[in-house]
Amino acid sequence: MTRVFSGVKPTGHLTLGNYLGAMRRWAAVDQHRSDALFCVVDLHALTVDHDPARVRRLSRQAASLLLAAGLDPERCTVFVQSHVDEHARLSYVLECVATDGEMRRMIQYKEKAAREQGRGGSVRLSLLTYPVLMAADILAYGTDEVPVGDDQTQHVELARDLAVRFNQRYGHTFVVPRATGPAVAARVMNLQEPTSKMGKSEDTGPGIVYLLDEPDVVRRKVMRAVTDSGRDVVYDREERAGLANLLEILAACTGGDPAELAGGYDSYGALKKDTAEAVVETLRPVRERHKELCADPGYVEGVLEDGARKARAMARPTVDAAYRGIGLLPPAGGSR
Repeated sequence: MTRVFSGVKPTGHLTLGNYLGAMRRWAAVDQHRSDALFCVVDLHALTVDHDPARVRRLSRQAASLLLAAGLDPERCTVFVQSHVDEHARLSYVLECVATDGEMRRMIQYKEKAAREQGRGGSVRLSLLTYPVLMAADILAYGTDEVPVGDDQTQHVELARDLAVRFNQRYGHTFVVPRATGPAVAARVMNLQEPTSKMGKSEDTGPGIVYLLDEPDVVRRKVMRAVTDSGRDVVYDREERAGLANLLEILAACTGGDPAELAGGYDSYGALKKDTAEAVVETLRPVRERHKELCADPGYVEGVLEDGARKARAMARPTVDAAYRGIGLLPPAGGSR
């Protein structure tokens, strides 16, 4: 059976982009057709300055929202990354296979490092090396497919490269994964800055729709979305980025095609109103289910405990094989 792995990073409140770009597909498709694992990758949240209590709070919220989005622990494995030691164990081994040049070519590292240097600061070493940890997240489970937004495909390519290199040098150990993603709205853009991704790390801003936003807040944000100075409604991602973003969001919520939807509108206002209502209705069941889960925290904790146990059992044989392959001496008695 195909093995699928993906995760969310608790660096901010999850957004409409997280849902349309990944989480909805995980619930509707991936957990039903594959042996799927979905993880709150909390170790990745430590690569930047952070408040420990906030990371814990956002990790719990992210886990609850994964379940609220429709992930069923009877069908898939839902867990927290730091609860499974094999991620960190394998990460160091893969650091011994990766190169400095590969890390420094990662787009997100280059952008964040340049931004910090411009402020006269510097970034943490973990920001440089975290793509290797991401590769460990994927490779530890013999993952075949990684459903991600298009901004993360470079990291999946790194995981592929490291798997191939390790297999060639130390014997076949890892499955070589591939990235998969939805055809529409794989990358939802900021409503106020339509050339930038709707990122969850930005805690405030009228251009970001959060999964737990109240309906009136969602409507207000969508109605105030930036479009352009034209009047006709056409789908043109290059020249009319703001308009294209609204059409893609509407298409993702309704199952339509962005270009075909454009033909049904003769004003921006009508498009924004329909898009706002489509988003509200799309998020309504997620918000309602999340409220139920918050009233029963013991259930979520139990899911995460069971998920970590299952994930650990799946990852350990592969990680142990990687340790043997690269030349590490097994512990006495075979136990670690």
